[in-house]
Amino acid sequence: MLEKDLGRSDMVQPYLPTKVNTVPSLTNSRRKFLSNTTRAVAALPIIAGPLILKADDKSGTKDPIVGSGEHTYRVIHNWGRNSLPSTHDYGNASHGVSVDRQGYVYITHTGTPDSVYVFDPDGRFVKSLAGFHSVTNGESSTASGHGIDIRTEDNEEFIYLSASYAKKSFAKMSLKGELVWTRDRDQIFEHAGFAGKKLGFRPTNISFRPDGGYYLGDGYGSAYLYHYDAQDNFIKAIGGFGQQDGQFRTPHGQWLDTRDGTPKLVVADRANSRLQWFDMNGKHLRTQDGFLFPADIDSQGDLLLVPDLHARITILGPTNEPVAQLGDDEAWRSRVLDKKEAMRTSPKKWIPGKFVHPHDACFDADGNILVTEWVRGGRVSKLIKA
Repeated sequence: MLEKDLGRSDMVQPYLPTKVNTVPSLTNSRRKFLSNTTRAVAALPIIAGPLILKADDKSGTKDPIVGSGEHTYRVIHNWGRNSLPSTHDYGNASHGVSVDRQGYVYITHTGTPDSVYVFDPDGRFVKSLAGFHSVTNGESSTASGHGIDIRTEDNEEFIYLSASYAKKSFAKMSLKGELVWTRDRDQIFEHAGFAGKKLGFRPTNISFRPDGGYYLGDGYGSAYLYHYDAQDNFIKAIGGFGQQDGQFRTPHGQWLDTRDGTPKLVVADRANSRLQWFDMNGKHLRTQDGFLFPADIDSQGDLLLVPDLHARITILGPTNEPVAQLGDDEAWRSRVLDKKEAMRTSPKKWIPGKFVHPHDACFDADGNILVTEWVRGGRVSKLIKA
């Protein structure tokens, strides 16, 4: 399903910050998680809508304030946009976001040129990367950047990418843009024993393992996650289309959750409106309902960050209880999901401190949050911890 089909949760959609991971020679560094193996049968408790105030910044303008208590943030919408060269744009959407060890921010998009834009920590444009993930139509070319994450391997950082339309669907490259490997549908399906089967293929995201392996997520296509080891050998396929525990309808994002000291794979099962946790052997452990359209996952400390395409961002605490739902507003969400409003293509209707379609989000090293949205022309917001 395409993101435009927001009212249809029954379709599979063809589609990581500090998604920074470290592996010993490949040591993992990202998340911590709960090993509860029982299904969460109740929906998430309702969190009061975030307080939206105004705060003066250094220029004298006012930015909205969202959240409350220790989860209070000053929101800077369109972060970095003014520094984009006139020849660069986000196209139909800004998709993924990740942060490297130096605090540089990497944004995937569907504009031109290339498919990744890099900004310094202050939001100044630095360069563009990954032209190989662009799709050429006649004389024009557009990017197909989608999922992104960064991991440190033997003290060098590498970018892992997924692209929804490009032939080189998955790729690994250096921070300089030097290509290490690519994977396409034919290669992955041959590895998985799916050659000849009538399965869709539109990748959405990537996640890492503590042993140096990784998962390639085919969220919009086959609804499988493909597990490879640290030597790039195929291990197994996890999931497949369905509504039962261990199955997915649009596994749009995934993450290595290590918050409780035991690594687990957590998956944003978007069209099933839930998160699912698995052990490192691919065994289903737990399902948590109560989400709307969860798009991806990140973590920092004992917090789990879940951007939701239906106009809010949820933060879960150490036992996966919601401690904040930033931007949550039922009346606003109704407008966002009303096709007559055409909200994703109507920036004049957007309200400061509200989100339209959060597609990815990640923490930086200071606990701030970067958000990319699936809106025409793209939008990156920085939520600065108050």
